[in-house]
Amino acid sequence: MLKNLSKYHIVLASNSPRRRELLGGLGIDFEVKVLSDVDESYPADLPVGEIAEYIAVKKAEAYRQSMADDELIVTADTVVVCGGEVMGKPVDEADAYRMLRCLSGVRHSVTTGVCLTTCGQQRHFSVTTEVEFKQLSDEEIGYYVSRYRPFDKAGAYGIQEWIGYIGCTGLHGSYYNVMGLPVQRIYQELCLMAL
Repeated sequence: MLKNLSKYHIVLASNSPRRRELLGGLGIDFEVKVLSDVDESYPADLPVGEIAEYIAVKKAEAYRQSMADDELIVTADTVVVCGGEVMGKPVDEADAYRMLRCLSGVRHSVTTGVCLTTCGQQRHFSVTTEVEFKQLSDEEIGYYVSRYRPFDKAGAYGIQEWIGYIGCTGLHGSYYNVMGLPVQRIYQELCLMAL
């Protein structure tokens, strides 16, 4: 299993409490380190399915110069795509309302890109999950946005929160990926890195 990972000091480079919870669920020891102001821009012509992985790799590069020899850095980025629009985190309440209205009653995709980096190797990948929401009323959207303040979440929602309980009618792929970290795939890749 992962006992060979003991040669690494694993670092999760994310402020997300959901990512901390999910990585912790794998039963591995890690610490959280976050650099401020990491550039998360991407080329305008980049295919939407490649954006999250591109940003995860870009985040990893920001940590490379300060990495210790025994560190394994985990970086990730999640984007929601609906009708061709890439939705990151909403900039304000009005943007959160707009995003949730776009997602209401339709199928959208959630892609999380992950990059695992050591001084000697780097593995990166992305996982996509298809999610369907029922038609959400303005009252439901308003309740969710005012109560849960989803401004730190791609697409302005957390599947594990109230809006997921009442709104998600279908999901094809990894539920944990929609939460922000495809832990099954990370486990698989960590096993390969530990060889």
